[in-house]
Amino acid sequence: MIEAELKARVHAPEVVQQRLDEIAVARVEVYRDTYYDRPDGSLEKVDQELRVRTVHGADGSRTVLTFKDAAVDEDSGSKPEYETRVEDAEAAHAILRGLGHVEVIAFEKHCRNYEFEARGRLMLATLVRVPEIDGTFLEVETLVAEREVGSALDAIREFLKGIGIQAEDLTRETYTGAVAANRG
Repeated sequence: MIEAELKARVHAPEVVQQRLDEIAVARVEVYRDTYYDRPDGSLEKVDQELRVRTVHGADGSRTVLTFKDAAVDEDSGSKPEYETRVEDAEAAHAILRGLGHVEVIAFEKHCRNYEFEARGRLMLATLVRVPEIDGTFLEVETLVAEREVGSALDAIREFLKGIGIQAEDLTRETYTGAVAANRG
């Protein structure tokens, strides 16, 4: 499946949060993301990502291992995504290191997740703050077959417009890149 996703910088976070709160119940979570690559950086060179994410929320913690393949839509950066839950976070990290992968970067994301249906699609909207980056972001995604990416992105754009996010607010900026730049 492809994670059709758009990300925007949010200029009025309180207003967007209020609009999202009217649509769905928020799930407040903190993500601890650790990205891995091969020592030669070959995953990044071909636009692939390998991540261990531990999510802490009101219902406890869970860890997922994610591989994202190269983008299938250059404008949005939408990618095929393969994800599985793992029982032991430390074991997942040890397995990746044991296979020769190296940690590239780790950071926290403070998230308000909203799951809902819009434009005939199940969507996830996540209001994001990364303590090391200025500003608030909104990610809206839906999982689709590759042939549906264009129409799914159109549906996300319509949804974003409906809650006050304009096309000029969209960004391809990555959290990993922004955090790395901030750390200098």
